[in-house]
Amino acid sequence: MIKFVHRHSAKIVAIYKDAKPLEGYADEVVTAFWAVANDYPDQWICWLEEEQVHNFNELVFSEIFHHKLIMASCAVKTSFFNKDIGYVDQFPFAVVNRSVNYPTWLMSSDMGAIHATVVLKFQKNFSRFSDFEYLLNAIAKLGQHNGLFCYHSPQLAIKRSENINYKAVEADLFSFTCQLYKKIRAVILFLCFMQYKKKYPFKSFIFNCFKLNFFATEIDFSDISIESSKPKTDHSIDVIIPTIGRPKHLLNVLKDVKKQSLLPQKVIVVEQNPDVGSTSDFDFAAEDWPFEIQHIFTHQTGACNARNLALEEVTASWVFFCDDDIRFKSNIIHEAFICVDQFGVGALNLNCKQENEKNTYFKVKQWASFGSGTSFVYSEKLKSLSFDIALEYGYGEDKDFGMQLRNQGVDIIYHPEIEIIHLKAPMGGFRTKTTKPWEQTKPIPKPSPTVMTYIQKNYTVEQQRGYQLILWFKFYKSQKIKNPFKYKRIMQKRWAVSERWAAKLQQNRRS
Repeated sequence: MIKFVHRHSAKIVAIYKDAKPLEGYADEVVTAFWAVANDYPDQWICWLEEEQVHNFNELVFSEIFHHKLIMASCAVKTSFFNKDIGYVDQFPFAVVNRSVNYPTWLMSSDMGAIHATVVLKFQKNFSRFSDFEYLLNAIAKLGQHNGLFCYHSPQLAIKRSENINYKAVEADLFSFTCQLYKKIRAVILFLCFMQYKKKYPFKSFIFNCFKLNFFATEIDFSDISIESSKPKTDHSIDVIIPTIGRPKHLLNVLKDVKKQSLLPQKVIVVEQNPDVGSTSDFDFAAEDWPFEIQHIFTHQTGACNARNLALEEVTASWVFFCDDDIRFKSNIIHEAFICVDQFGVGALNLNCKQENEKNTYFKVKQWASFGSGTSFVYSEKLKSLSFDIALEYGYGEDKDFGMQLRNQGVDIIYHPEIEIIHLKAPMGGFRTKTTKPWEQTKPIPKPSPTVMTYIQKNYTVEQQRGYQLILWFKFYKSQKIKNPFKYKRIMQKRWAVSERWAAKLQQNRRS
């Protein structure tokens, strides 16, 4: 390990390799950073603010950096971007739960580490960056998009301050947005500053719009071998399947599970039928199964409730969240555990697509969502979690559950090569046709109250405002009102109606 000690991200104080000083490097931090990476490509480079040297908890280093494609830092006192980044970024990575090992590209110069081999992947594109903190965040932002695993790791520090100081100024925010996001996001940022901060940053906006953009830049990590040093978990697994009115499709799923090279301990089927007096559509005893089938029958419909009932019955180390209208190959569970062991993660989202659908993403990467019908999760982390009933029959329950996992310190990764085929069978999605009460009102809320509930639970104020502005722009071309002032008034009313319905949903959940 090389320790890279700096003062305020500007000057080098000392550089150590295995506690021995390294001499001959420039005093300027970024110049020395590139030079050290080139001279020692097989080493971890650990950066430390001068006053944090004795606050660094080296005992946890191998636990956090358990494979080479990990970049992590800890904001002890300072971080770079404040919450204004939420105007342009509504992903969960742009807001950090600092109490757990949380997936994020937001990096602090207080302390952190990255492998030199990874650093060198960015030198061609970022060699002209002169601000060390800006460079760290740019590496993490572009790297995460290409398969680098980035975290805020509070365990790195022995002591942390409750208050964080943010260093980036307005010009840094606009520069970063223009260089690491689609440039249209800089327009969104400018409009948010005008509307919500009552500022008119013309200089920052115009000057940075002409900077080179790296959003679509490909970084190839394929030559870096990944094998997590974490202890491998027990591979016992339970499968949970909510279903309603699709016996033939459920039978096909069970047959796919039956063919697995690695069999589950138990399949928990939660069958829903709203008709009082109805009985099950299934006769599980008609066929021999090489696993236990635990059948739960309920008249209460809803996938959130069904999955919560199933989670109470889980006894294995892992859970396969499975839909009742998917198909998969006979080695999918085995392949999933190979990936789990290789990357040392607690949640794996498989590539779920329709037949003949082409892949959109091609790299194993940290995932911003969660698939409640296509995921593997370590069950130890599920004990205090449940699907939010306020989101029943709507949209957002998957993403909300994913946020609950992240706030438990569980990273969710996506694997493009482990595929599930989603048949989109009749009576799919919500399974039963329901008419929401807000669909009978005028104006109809926009977004839907369940989406608003998710937003209110998981977004910062800045992310909510950025989402609102982007929603209005996207929806403008598909509706009839073309007068922008009238359109804005109508959309503000629809947003307010959505907020009121969201409050009712949350109140009903608590009652």
